[in-house]
This record gives sequence, C-alpha cells and structure tokens, in this order.
Amino acid sequence: MPNRLAHETSPYLLQHADNPVDWWPWSAEAFEEARRRGVPVLLSVGYSSCHWCHVMAHESFEDQETADQLNAHFVNIKVDREERPDVDAVYMEAVQAATGQGGWPMTVFLTAEAEPFYFGTYFPPAPRHGMPSFRQVLEGVRQAWTERRDEVAEVAGKIVRDLAGREIAYGDSQAPGEQELSQALLGLTREYDPQRGGFGGAPKFPPSMVVEFLLRHHARTGAEGALQMAQDTCERMARGGIYDQLGGGFARYSVDRDWVVPHFEKMLYDNALLCRVYAHLWRATGSELARRVALETADFMVRELRTDQGGFASALDADSDDGSGKHVEGAYYAWTPEQLGAALGPDDAELAARYFGVTEDGTFEHGSSVLRLPQQDEVFDAEKIADIKERLLRERAERPAPGRDDKVVAAWNGLAIAALAETGAYFDRPDLVDAALAAADLLVRLHLDDLARIARTSKDGQIGANAGVLEDYADVAEGFLALGSVTGEGVWLEFAGFLLDHVLVRFVDPESGALYDTAADAEQLIRRPQDPTDNAVPSGWTAAAGALLSYAAHTGSEPHRTAAERALGVVKALGPRVPRFIGWGLAAAEALLDGPREVAVVGSDMADKASKALHRTALLGTAPGAVVAFGVSGSDEFPLLADRPLSGGEPTAYVCRDFTCDAPTTDPERLRTALNG
Repeated sequence: MPNRLAHETSPYLLQHADNPVDWWPWSAEAFEEARRRGVPVLLSVGYSSCHWCHVMAHESFEDQETADQLNAHFVNIKVDREERPDVDAVYMEAVQAATGQGGWPMTVFLTAEAEPFYFGTYFPPAPRHGMPSFRQVLEGVRQAWTERRDEVAEVAGKIVRDLAGREIAYGDSQAPGEQELSQALLGLTREYDPQRGGFGGAPKFPPSMVVEFLLRHHARTGAEGALQMAQDTCERMARGGIYDQLGGGFARYSVDRDWVVPHFEKMLYDNALLCRVYAHLWRATGSELARRVALETADFMVRELRTDQGGFASALDADSDDGSGKHVEGAYYAWTPEQLGAALGPDDAELAARYFGVTEDGTFEHGSSVLRLPQQDEVFDAEKIADIKERLLRERAERPAPGRDDKVVAAWNGLAIAALAETGAYFDRPDLVDAALAAADLLVRLHLDDLARIARTSKDGQIGANAGVLEDYADVAEGFLALGSVTGEGVWLEFAGFLLDHVLVRFVDPESGALYDTAADAEQLIRRPQDPTDNAVPSGWTAAAGALLSYAAHTGSEPHRTAAERALGVVKALGPRVPRFIGWGLAAAEALLDGPREVAVVGSDMADKASKALHRTALLGTAPGAVVAFGVSGSDEFPLLADRPLSGGEPTAYVCRDFTCDAPTTDPERLRTALNG
C-alpha cells in the first residue's frame, strides 16, 4: 500500500512511495505526530539520481523488517534536497560540523522540535568497512531515546563511541591507514637520492610504481615533498641515457646512479608503466616535459612493439650488430663525435654534441656516448634541435636493429592498454586509444577461453600452452577498466568482471584473504608461489587489489571490495618497512583511503562537444584511483549511469565517494575542483 509520499510531485519522493516505511513529507504534521507519539524523527535526505541513495533504499527502506523497526519507533520524513535545499543545507551543515564530512544520502535523527542529535550518511544493512549496520543505529538511537531522553545529546555521543567500538568485532580488514602511508613516505624520503632523483644506488631502476604512489599521496594530502620527489625523479630519468632521446621509450635500468648508461634492453612493461606515470605527472602539474615523454613513449610502443595481430611484443634486445657482424650492447643507440659528424655535418654535429652530452672520451664504451640532456645554461633553438633529432633518427634506422621478442604477454599488454588509453584521452590522440582497443580485442579473441580463463602468452596469433597467472588476470582487468572509462564502452567493465571473478574464486585464500600467484587448479609445484612485493611490475597481489577496488567502485560489488581490502593488509605490513618494493600496493591503498571516488558523466550525445569536455575533465581528475563512467542519459553501459539524468538538458557529472554523493554539476570547473584532491 502506498505511503504518504504517493501524493507528492517530487520524482525522488515518488520513488519511495511504495516503500513499506511509513514515510511523511517534511511538514508540521509530521513533527506534531512525533510529539503525540513521544518518538524521535528520522530525517532522510537525498535526490533522484543519487546512487547510494538508491542503494540504501533498496537495502533498507524496501526491507520489511527494517521498515517495521522504523515505523514502530520513529516518525520518518523523506526530503528531496533539490526540492527543499533549505532543509538540506541546515542539516548538512550540522552533519559536517559533527562528522567532518557530508553527502547524500543524509541520515539525521531529530527531536520533535526538529533539533538534530545524531548524524550519518549511508548506513549498510550489515556491519562493514568499520560502519555499523543501519538497524544497529536504529536500535542504539531508540534505546538512548527511551532510557535517557533528557540527556539525548550526551547519549548520542556515547552511541557513536559504542558503535565505533564494535568495529573490531566485525573483523578488521587490516588495510593500511594514514599512519602506515605516512611511514612509507618517510621511508622513501630516507632512501631518496636528492642529487640525482630515484632511490638507492647503482644499478638504478625506474621507480614507476613508487612515483604513482607519490602522485596519489600528494593529490590526497597535499604533501609537497611527495610531489617534488616524483617530479625530480621523472625529470632526471627523462634527461638521462636511460631514456631514448631520439626514439622515445625507456631502457630497463641504469648501471650508474646518474641515469647515464642504461642496460639497453627495452621492455614493454617498463614503458607501459612509465608512459602512464608521466601522463599522470602531466595531469598533476602540466609539465611539458612529462607530456612529451608520455607521448614519445606511447609512440615508441606503437611503432616498435606492436605486432601484426594488434598486441604488443615483450621486448627489444640490448645487443645489436655493430656493423661488423659482431653483436654489441648499445650499438644501436650510442654515438661518437665522428658518427654525429657523418650524419649532420661539422656545425650541426658540434651543436648536437653539446645538446646531447656527447664527448670525445665518451660516456659509454669505446669512446661512444649515450645521448642524454645534461643540465646546462645554454638556450637551444627548438626547431633546429627537432631537425637534428629527425636526421639522427633516420641515420639510426639504417643501423642493424636490435632483435625483438614477439611474444605477447597478457599481463604486460594489460599495462600497455591502460597507458595508451589514458594517454590518448589526455592528449587528444584517438590513434593511441585505437591501439589500446586493438590489443584488448586480441586478448579477448585469442587469450580468453569460453570460461574467461586467460592464457599467459601468444605469438604470431597462436596461443601459448601456459595458463595465466594472477598478474595476467589483474593487469588485464586493470587495462580493461581504464579502457572502459576512456571509451564509454561498458563491455570492458564486463570483461574485467569475468577476470576478477576468477581472482576471487581461484587465487584468493578464503581463510586469510591472501593471494597466490597461481590458481588453485594450476599445476602443483613443490610450493605454491606467493609474492606480494612489487619489483619490475606490480605484483599480481597488489595489481589484483587495485583492480578489485576499481571494479567494486564501478559496480558496488561487496565481495570485490572486501577482497581488495583484505589483500591490502600486506601493504599495512610491508609499506612502512620496504616502501620501494610495494609501490603499487601503496598506490592502491591511497585509492582506498580516498574512496575511491565514483564519477558518472551523462551526456546527450557521446560525440557532443560539451559531453566530451565534461568527460575529459573527469578523466583528468587527480583523486587517487577515481573511476569514470561515461554514457548517454538512460544508458545501461555502466552501473554508475543508472538513474542519472541530464540536468536542465545539459551534460551532467555525478561524483560519489564513501557511499555518499555530491550535488550533480554541469560545470567542468566545479567537477575539476571536486576531483583534484
């Protein structure tokens, strides 16, 4: 039987007209009823397109037992914040003053005089994430009201403490908190090389995952030291010999502390991770160097690693023919002054030698030098340097090229998909997004079987015999999630879900929440491998935690969220002790602490200029791990788009976080502010 809201005109209130809760609209009669019955008022405030409002409605307000409890002990008032912004503003201020945060759904308990005495936002149907269940809250408020009504404000404070004290009884996810992440930052500061960038001594590896953590930590906390370490490290690497100054892309590592001489092998995974992190550095700072390096690295991957089938090859060798039939490390990349002269002529060769740090003695072997960009006061003509680079690149192309390992590794292609999709979106390069789509299509067509089990490798379009390991499932899911956010194609979210379901069933220890590198049904070795530390790539463990968290943010899936939190327990243990080797885990933990935020962008037409601008603004937000869904009004491509209409016929963005939602906006500047830390 419909309740009192059946006669209202607000779409939000009408959505609740058939609830078993005996709702009242905001009215003097409702408070008079509370006085007559001697019960408190439950005030619930939301709006029709608020995601977590709908979740709470489904979980609690449509539940008969919860409704019976509400109807017996409260007068229940439902308010549409868009219809009554005055009511919303008064109580939201109270909620924010009491709790330090606000959002919708807003849940406030009032006296019959409309005075608030207990506050909250979303409450789950069962205890989770340190939150009490909604029915526990109701019982706590009822008990305090009945037994100590004259002291209800003090009792409310006690209720908060009592409920907070129950968190441990419902299990502690043991995910890291502020303290552990601050300790990790301190540990990195101690190991940081302030003169040269990076961490530790020689050999020096590009710390892409640690830089991602530093960028996210800065975005969330404003810690300038974190951003400075990230910026300086990225600049020193980009100026060093570890970066290919002509063709783009990074070598595996530097043999020295100054990034001068690399081990010349170029790996897909390094370049995918670094391309993405330089794009994120540009997103955070607007650095022109970061933009250039991200795009050059993306172009390198597409130009030199892309296979005929659309995937990406694993690596380029360090060695190549030096022209005499002898394979020599770095022969393709190093230059002598004489070689510069032969390619450029004497005047331009001298200029190139100064610009790239090529010396008579050489910085490498046999008097040759690795090209780099040493810090210097001289100002160079940009057009002249671009011409020199182009001529040297043509000359280098005549040299015998390093060999290429053409096998396609699922995990590393997942990393490349994420990097290319985001870089293409940030810099208006649809060709890079297309390259990501082609690689994703190859993985789906060739690497996934009918049960969405993934094969580790393929080559020349032929699938390998080895089953995928945890990092394959996790990194490919990460790539698909990024691709879905960029393209607005929800099928990539679905495929990510198939992969992550395998993680939950086949890779997670159901007792501890720990993760194994191989599936439960994989070939049994003398020991089932299990390594949570991040080394050259994110560990399967931490990559899975990050992807599970993003998928849960997209879908509201409780099992995926819980698995992510339990998996991040290892970061709580390792982050403060060995932060250099758990960088991706720390980055995922930053996302967890920030929410992560859920962004839905609804347009009238996905090709519409205003819709695309709002979508791009969402993608450029620096909030750690924020997920973005993009589609037309009424689309079912992504769960986050459900019940999200246009506002006044204009493209509209919705931002939710920690089960509460901000007011929708059509203004890109407001959206940018909401998503930038």
